[in-house]
Amino acid sequence: MKKTLFVLPLLLITFLSLTDLNAQQKPVLADRIVAHVNDNIILKSDIDQSVADYLRQARVSGQSIEFSEDLWFNFLESAINNYVMLEKAEIDSITVSDDEVNLQMDQRIRQLVSQAGSERALEQAFGKSIIQLRADFKEDFREQMIAQRVQQQKIQSISITRPEVEEFFNAIPVDSLPTIPEQVALSQIVVIPPAKDDAKQAAYEFAEQLRDSIVTHGKSIEELARRHSDDRGSAANGGALPLMSLNELVSEYSAAASALQPGGISKVVETQFGFHIIKLNRRVGDQIETNHILISIDNEQLDEDFAVEKLTTLRDSIMNNDDVEFASIARKESEDPNSAPYGGKIFDPQSGERLIPLNRLDPAMYRIVLLMDEEGYISEPRSFTLQSQNKKAYRIVRLDEQIPEHIANLDQDYERIKNIALQQKQNRVMQQWIEDLRNDVYIEYKIDRPDNTSDLETTL
Repeated sequence: MKKTLFVLPLLLITFLSLTDLNAQQKPVLADRIVAHVNDNIILKSDIDQSVADYLRQARVSGQSIEFSEDLWFNFLESAINNYVMLEKAEIDSITVSDDEVNLQMDQRIRQLVSQAGSERALEQAFGKSIIQLRADFKEDFREQMIAQRVQQQKIQSISITRPEVEEFFNAIPVDSLPTIPEQVALSQIVVIPPAKDDAKQAAYEFAEQLRDSIVTHGKSIEELARRHSDDRGSAANGGALPLMSLNELVSEYSAAASALQPGGISKVVETQFGFHIIKLNRRVGDQIETNHILISIDNEQLDEDFAVEKLTTLRDSIMNNDDVEFASIARKESEDPNSAPYGGKIFDPQSGERLIPLNRLDPAMYRIVLLMDEEGYISEPRSFTLQSQNKKAYRIVRLDEQIPEHIANLDQDYERIKNIALQQKQNRVMQQWIEDLRNDVYIEYKIDRPDNTSDLETTL
């Protein structure tokens, strides 16, 4: 194992950890400085907190990681590298805008609000308002983001040539070459069934009734949201959405909410999710804080026949006309925002590659692929859940390529081997680069390091 040479990720920022809210009310104990980096100091308590947060997050994700001295010093090295990156950023004039910092902070605060249960619970736990939290920790977020940007710019400058990939592959003993499981490349055209007219009308009328209860009869939007909203993420909190940038919300919602005065109630607004009643609480620049009620359209009353018939027609057209291309139809007709721009091509969410191992296909797609016996085959329309919109949808799928299980080789697996070789090269170059940067910065340890410090883990 080698020394840690990468800065701590934003998710490990300790000053916004819910797990230590109660600790903030305890008396401050004596602390000590464990390292200097130029004019910056690193406290033992900071490293202790980072390690504790990391172990808690590991447990939540199901990983079995125990505390060790190596782990603690790993985090100390990462904290030192953070300051080294900031020194490099100052030399290279690398900065992060207020908008970027605010966006990152908004995302983190939304996570904390979700964990705490509400904004009020979060504010009570910290003994500070959301505005105060943002003000207190904004600069810490900025430093973390700048350090990461320095690293990203260096990583992006590292490339690899084909001879280097071949050298990497040829260095692997033949009896150690891995077996690559069967893989497929797929494309799809997706159609979301529209709501039947009566189902859509029923949802709209119910939303109108709820709005009338608020505007005319003085009912609380929070109370009605808890009872009736179909937005499971916000209903329990009275439909509250924390401060969010307008571009983070669907356009119809943003337009309706931003047109309101604080305290105002919108007319019924239709979005891809259903019908909304929106209350604007406050606006800060291009960010808004709202409560809303969502009335979705009954999925049991979708016009599924329309989707099936449309896909069947498209399938027949592609299969029976040489001039009609699957990719062009997908770009024009498919309602999947992730694959339509790429002509319906589906990419492995883990690797980003076109070839996907069969064992990583979702069950619905796996069942479709099992019925395909040759490349170019297009499936009959099949239903599935479109995850990006959490909606029932239908799709036709084309088998673009199928590669049987085989021993890894450069002809069939070049892109995969290239990615592995590039990652290893990036690690080597980054480690040497950061070591060189550290040599130009004053670093003093105020504690004794273990003998095996130079062998600390690199994967944090």
